[in-house]
Amino acid sequence: MVAHDRQGSRRTTEVTRRALMVGAGAASIAGRAALAQAPAPVSAPQPDHTLRIAPISLEIAPGKTIKTTGYNGTVPGPLLRLREGKPAVINVINDAGYPDIVHWHGLYLPAIQDGATEEGSPIIPVGQSHTYSFTPKPTGTRWYHSHAMAMRDLSRSTYSGEFGFLIVEPAAGEPGHYDREVLLAARRWEGSWVSIQDLRKGPPPDNGLEVMYASATLGQRMLGHDEPIRVRRGERVLFRLLNASATMDVSLALPGHRFTVLALDGNPVPTQATVDILKLDVAERADVIVEMDNPGVWVFGSTDDMDRNMGMGAVIEYADEKGEPQWLGPPKLPWSYAKFARTAPAAEPDETVHLTFEKIPGGRGGYNRWTINGKSWPDTNPLFTVQEGKRYRLVLNNNSGDTHPVHTHRHTFEVTKVGNTSMSGLMKDTLSLVRRSTAEIDFIANDPGPTFFHCHHQDHMDEGFAGLITYT
Repeated sequence: MVAHDRQGSRRTTEVTRRALMVGAGAASIAGRAALAQAPAPVSAPQPDHTLRIAPISLEIAPGKTIKTTGYNGTVPGPLLRLREGKPAVINVINDAGYPDIVHWHGLYLPAIQDGATEEGSPIIPVGQSHTYSFTPKPTGTRWYHSHAMAMRDLSRSTYSGEFGFLIVEPAAGEPGHYDREVLLAARRWEGSWVSIQDLRKGPPPDNGLEVMYASATLGQRMLGHDEPIRVRRGERVLFRLLNASATMDVSLALPGHRFTVLALDGNPVPTQATVDILKLDVAERADVIVEMDNPGVWVFGSTDDMDRNMGMGAVIEYADEKGEPQWLGPPKLPWSYAKFARTAPAAEPDETVHLTFEKIPGGRGGYNRWTINGKSWPDTNPLFTVQEGKRYRLVLNNNSGDTHPVHTHRHTFEVTKVGNTSMSGLMKDTLSLVRRSTAEIDFIANDPGPTFFHCHHQDHMDEGFAGLITYT
């Protein structure tokens, strides 16, 4: 029996390595004798991409440099454009200074290639490399990021600059109906642990530590300290937007303009709706078209004043327009997944699974714990077991005062109900489950192997909000 923990594969790897060394010694004489008759070894495939994880100094504003970890010396890491159905080989070199791993978020691929130790993907030891090989699918805006544990170390995993866009393009290479493409990642920096009750009255005095931030970016630098995004009147601009923060959602607006939502989490929406505000929880993505029909110099940024003051924004500058960037607060409208879904009922599931999420507060200065049906990781393993080909409905009950971006690895789910609103057709891999709320999501068990299910807030996952779905 193998003990399970967030880095359990490291121990298994060491045992396997020792066994191989013993076997190699016993077979060495026979191996030398047969060497002359053995066929020439097949060379390993050359990587299509190489990612080097290493410490970097990231200047996000004059005089403000973040010491963090990134891919190939940049944040975000290199844009990876892969072709659906064309095998990809990606070599990852770990010079981060701690054991690390890369997760390919939103892809259908074997568990061993997914980049999660909980599913059996190997951790990459310090100073070593690992090659991922998979055939990318489905098409759309995906991303990659560290999936290591961080616990209280705010310099590791998704607290660091280890993330990048990954776009899977259609096999036919269909051109998009837009004039240009802009990729922007929302990101919070300079995190510190605080007891919320020390900052203001409430939440309850027994709540544990939470992460607060001192700076933020939408793109590579803080608002006002990067080159403007220059556009021309009449252009249709495709924005691929990602919330790459370790914790906390974000709402974005561009004054004088509206967003036509084409896809959420990389998946085309069944109903293309136009909205004034985009809400993205951690790990969520949105592909939107903006018609550039209101000349001026504008702030594209967070609707939260504190966020924008920390730097969460970018400047949109029309050709031949000058002046100070303008911000106009958008109307406060509720965010609803139902706008982008169908109203027809979803297909009936083969089985229904109920999952309730609760917090065990850590007290002032302590670490919280999270439970699923009363258990924390690794005691949630297995969370439940599925049979290939069946449709499962997960009834989610957030019995806590925190919002949770709930994520399933290697599968896309259909959002079938949020609160009392039923819907169908909206496919996602991460769902923002707001505080004290319920939702229902359906997935088809069509990618066999251990499947990790967790909250995408780094602290919530590290604090036990995780489980493993297993196949029979």
